[in-house]
Amino acid sequence: MTRQAVSSDQAPAALGPYSQAIVAGGFVFCSGTAGIDPANGAIPDGIEAQADQALRNLAAILEAAGASMSDLVKTTIFYADVDDFAKLNEVYARHMPEPPPARSAPANVKLPRGLLISIDAIAVLPA
Repeated sequence: MTRQAVSSDQAPAALGPYSQAIVAGGFVFCSGTAGIDPANGAIPDGIEAQADQALRNLAAILEAAGASMSDLVKTTIFYADVDDFAKLNEVYARHMPEPPPARSAPANVKLPRGLLISIDAIAVLPA
């Protein structure tokens, strides 16, 4: 099996020794994607703005891999404050296809740089 790294300048660069995504075995495995503006590195205020940016970043990475949000099969949302769950769901629902992918959402996670959210994902490459 071969592995191919995926990178998009429409999403923030990796903050460490990892790829934005890896394509392998017909799947796209996306690393945790934060709500950082790729144009200037700014972190927007609030869970809603960071969630929206994180999901736009995820869409850009998927596009670079030859997939889209419609190809998602699993997401994991790590977020800082369980009290933000309803706000997070509202933003998330606007970005997800029908039917939405399977999902896990562990809360009260401490993220680097004061980030409020990070989303990793698995998508199936379209045939």
